[in-house]
Amino acid sequence: MTTSTASVDIPYFEISDPTFSMQSEAVRDARERSWYARSSYGISVLRYEEVSELLKSPHLNQGSAKWPDHHGVHGGIFYDWWVKNLLVLEGDEHHRIRRLLNPAFSPTAARRLEPQFAALAEELIADFGDRTEIEFVRDFAEPFATRALCIMLDIPHDDWRFIAEHANTIGFALSVSIKDDIDRIDDAVTELYRYVETLIQQRKGTPGQDVVSRLVQFSEAGDKLSDEELRNALVLMLFGGMDTTRNQLGLLIQTFLRHPDQWELLAARPELARQALDEGLRVNPTTTWVTREANEDFTYRGLDIAKGTTVHLFTQTSGTDPRAYPADEIDIAAEDRLPHHTFGGGMHHCLGHYIARADMSVALPILAKHLTNLACPGGDTWLPDSGNTGPIVYPLTFTRRG
Repeated sequence: MTTSTASVDIPYFEISDPTFSMQSEAVRDARERSWYARSSYGISVLRYEEVSELLKSPHLNQGSAKWPDHHGVHGGIFYDWWVKNLLVLEGDEHHRIRRLLNPAFSPTAARRLEPQFAALAEELIADFGDRTEIEFVRDFAEPFATRALCIMLDIPHDDWRFIAEHANTIGFALSVSIKDDIDRIDDAVTELYRYVETLIQQRKGTPGQDVVSRLVQFSEAGDKLSDEELRNALVLMLFGGMDTTRNQLGLLIQTFLRHPDQWELLAARPELARQALDEGLRVNPTTTWVTREANEDFTYRGLDIAKGTTVHLFTQTSGTDPRAYPADEIDIAAEDRLPHHTFGGGMHHCLGHYIARADMSVALPILAKHLTNLACPGGDTWLPDSGNTGPIVYPLTFTRRG
């Protein structure tokens, strides 16, 4: 998995290999030897301090725009959506669209939704009935993540399976096999475009207090999102909001399954939910790297980085770097943790992070309140442990409290 260059002992990762693992001994060893590694995509930054600095570097742009091109996809519905969404835009266009979207994703908007998120979590757990074994992705993570979006957008909960199915399909675009799946990915984007266009037209006719209505109505100094910009943003919201929250919920359960004492502490002290979430995001994030691209030639810590070089900032390894955090432990009561980088940083810091924190920090203590003695009996399957990761199938056994 790692090799050395001929001249300098710099690690090398073949990160397009499905067997590459962020949590492997080889990656931890590489982090001890060097702050960066070479990779099949460019440069991978491994340590907390360097990731923190480079996230704010003016020499780097968001680096995901060329992902389809790197894998032989140069046009089509997905391609046109991808290269125009907020995730990859730069400069004035990025700032303008982000400014117009910001009010819908504010801390106040997130707090207003928390009671509904709590009711949803309670409902899904009640649906477990008398069972002491569930498939966590199917029975909780996916419906919770998708129906939380339904709450935010004020759309019928009966639509959640349609949204989940098409968002799951778009998720194949983040795989190195994107070209093999591009026809069905294009179809999924097309279906979600049709869906959000209907939402936009409905809210123009009968606006409410939901996110779509606010985005349709909101303007700043007379500037508004165009219908195309709004469609693009809403498809990104449906895809990203479902995919990342579903995956992260599974990873959070895996983390606390490995640290049952912390799970019991959360059950006893639900006010620690935000710290519990941050500890899980820090050590076991679904987004294991943040992609950037050099916008000019520059030198960083003695390393010459050429314009156009892809720079992967490894959020997973930075979040477990022993130079910044105690090794191999989590502590949900700790008050002195450095901020992790799971939601990125700089101008491309995740727009929806307040909503993501709200729904997951509500779900975690409710799960802990009801379930104890968590275990996985086997039969679990996982996405590759790089890029965006998480469980595909995750059987869990548990004991009901009380």
